Amino acid sequence: MARRIDVTGAGGVRLTAWEFGDPPKGDPGPVDGPERDRGAGVLLLHGLMGRASHWAPTARWLSGRHRAVALDQRGHGRSEKPPRAASYTREAYVEDAEAALEQLGLAPAVVIGHAMGALTAWQLAAKRPDLVRGLVICDMRASALGAASQREWADWFRTWPLPFATLADVRKWFGEDDPWVERPNPSRGAFYAEVMQEAADGWRPVFEPEQMLRSRETWVYDAHWEELAQVRCPTLVVRGLDGELGRAEAQEMVRVLPRGEYAEVADAGHLVHYDQPEGWREAVEPFLDGVLTG
Repeated sequence: MARRIDVTGAGGVRLTAWEFGDPPKGDPGPVDGPERDRGAGVLLLHGLMGRASHWAPTARWLSGRHRAVALDQRGHGRSEKPPRAASYTREAYVEDAEAALEQLGLAPAVVIGHAMGALTAWQLAAKRPDLVRGLVICDMRASALGAASQREWADWFRTWPLPFATLADVRKWFGEDDPWVERPNPSRGAFYAEVMQEAADGWRPVFEPEQMLRSRETWVYDAHWEELAQVRCPTLVVRGLDGELGRAEAQEMVRVLPRGEYAEVADAGHLVHYDQPEGWREAVEPFLDGVLTG
């Protein structure tokens, strides 16, 4: 089961968090106000194109021993989607995660982030080391990506054949027909089907593509090595062998991190945790056991 919990983020933005797995017996599990500790906490932060439900498989195996909560970040999933560009700053995303940890009673927690969510996670860990006891960075680069990358994303959004007539069409386009797909990838199709909702004219994303570009432009032009070096907690850098984070850069990130470790997942692309859930668990679980039970 997934239990919905409301969180108030930066600027009063309404956020939705999801706790996967059953609360322990005898615990009523209040949904309003700070929650009392039910074991070591884990906060899961999705990437730019994701939503909290993408973490469900990870959160469920975590919930056997820990309290795992996934956050729909602003502009995503069931969380509020502020219309103003100024609402999608790096500071706002970090403050949202900070608020979630405090309001959910998870801190000090391990924060696991994918792509943009990983950047939010390490910026939070640098800003508030008291809230973060461990960090997992999944397929996110510390180097600046630049204007060309932002133009590619804007062009990519324009290729989407919106609206999709059916979810099957969504799965086929993102898994096979998308110009960014090098070979058929059913898990990628399923990933994007999960961020679609039915509208009057067909299936459309639960986010506004323009808002996603606004979010991305707040970090894509800058390098983030200095913030990475400020992370003092144990940190695992995970990459898929076919992902966006190259091995050399990942290993340099580990070197820059004061307490960095490295892992890679075979046969995985950018969507490591979704693409290869068993390999992802094998890479991450020993690290988490050491941080959360050590």
